[in-house]
Amino acid sequence: MARRERSGNGTAAGTEARRLAIEAVRRIDQDGAYANLLVPSLLAASDLDQRDRNLVTEMAYGATRMRRAVDWLVDRFIISPPPPALRASLRVGAYQLAFMRVPAHAAVSATVSASAKRNRAPVNAILRKVADSLPVEWPSEATRLSYPDWLIARLSNELGEPDARTMLETMNLAPTVTERPDGYIQDAASQWVVEVVGAGPGERILDLCAAPGGKASAMAGQGASVVGADARSARAGLVAANARRLHLDDLRAVTADGLHPPFAPHSFDRVLVDAPCSGLGVLRRRPDARWRVTSSSIESLAELQHDLLASAAPMVKPGGVLVYSVCTVTEAETSAVAEGFESTHPEATPRPLADERWRPLGTGGLLLPQDHDTDGMAVFAWTL
Repeated sequence: MARRERSGNGTAAGTEARRLAIEAVRRIDQDGAYANLLVPSLLAASDLDQRDRNLVTEMAYGATRMRRAVDWLVDRFIISPPPPALRASLRVGAYQLAFMRVPAHAAVSATVSASAKRNRAPVNAILRKVADSLPVEWPSEATRLSYPDWLIARLSNELGEPDARTMLETMNLAPTVTERPDGYIQDAASQWVVEVVGAGPGERILDLCAAPGGKASAMAGQGASVVGADARSARAGLVAANARRLHLDDLRAVTADGLHPPFAPHSFDRVLVDAPCSGLGVLRRRPDARWRVTSSSIESLAELQHDLLASAAPMVKPGGVLVYSVCTVTEAETSAVAEGFESTHPEATPRPLADERWRPLGTGGLLLPQDHDTDGMAVFAWTL
C-alpha cells in the first residue's frame, strides 16, 4: 500500500480534504445546510485519516466563519460575483492563505486541484493575487472580524465596545472541548447552569426544552428523576438516545409542546427552561449562525422565551425552583425576559447566584466567552 502523503503539500489526501471543504462551504451557502450537521456527514462518508478530517473541519468551518473577510480578499480581484462553486473554492483558498498560514504554493496548488475543472484557471489566478497582497489593511473592523455590521453594533452598544470586541475575537477561535466524568462532551457553561438548577437525589425535575439532552442527563446523573421534553419527536429522540448511552434509567424523554406542557400543575421540584435563542454565545461552534441570525429574529425569540417561562411556572411546586437559561448575551433575550417574567409573577423570588464565575446581570448572571473560555450564557433562577 502506498504511503499516505502529508495533506498540506497538495498531495492526494490534501486535495481530497480541500474538495470536501469546498463542497461543504458551497452547500452551506447555496443550500442553507448547517455546518455542524453537514461536515460530520461528509466526513463519515470519506476514508480520510484523522489529520485530514481535522483539516476539512478547520477549512470548512473557518471559511464559513470568516466569510466576510475572505470575500473581501477575493472580491478586489474579480469583476462580477462568481457562481457558487467558484465562490466556495475561492473562500477555502483565501482562508488558508490569510488565516491558516499554509504556504502559498501549497494552498493554491491543492485548492486548484480540488476545484471543478472549469474553475481551476480563475482559482489559480485569483488566489495568487490574494497571496501576493498579504498582509492587508482591512477596510473595517466588521470585515476583519467577519461579522454583520448590525451584530457588532448591537453587542458594542449593550456590552460596551471593549467587551464586545474581545467577545467577537474569542468567537473566531476554535472552541474548547470539555468532557464530563461520564464521557459526555458538554461545555463548562452548560455544566454551570446545571449547578444553578441544583437538582438532587429523589427530586422530580422537568427540562422543558431538553434536546439534545446534555443538561437533562447531567441532572439525572446527580440522582434526580428527570423528564426531558421537546416539541419535536426527532429531538426528543436525541434525549432518549443519550439516556440509553449513559445508562440513565431516571431520564425519560417525552415529546411535549413547551408552550402547552401536558403535566399536572405543581408536579416538579425544579423546572429548567433552557430556551431556544439566537445562539450568539455559541458562534464558535456554529460557524454559519452569524449569517443566519437577524436583529428581528432576536425580538421574536424573546417573545417565545417569555411565553415558555410563563408556561413553565405553574409546573413548579410551591417553594420549588424555576431556572431560565440561554446561550446568548443580548439584553432582549436575557435581563429583559427576566424582568418581564418578574413583573407578571410577583410570587417569584430571585435566587442570587453564589458563584463568582458569573457576571451580575439583573437578578441573574452572565458569562462572556472570554471570561473562562466557555460558551456565552445567561442564567436566572427563582423560588416560586
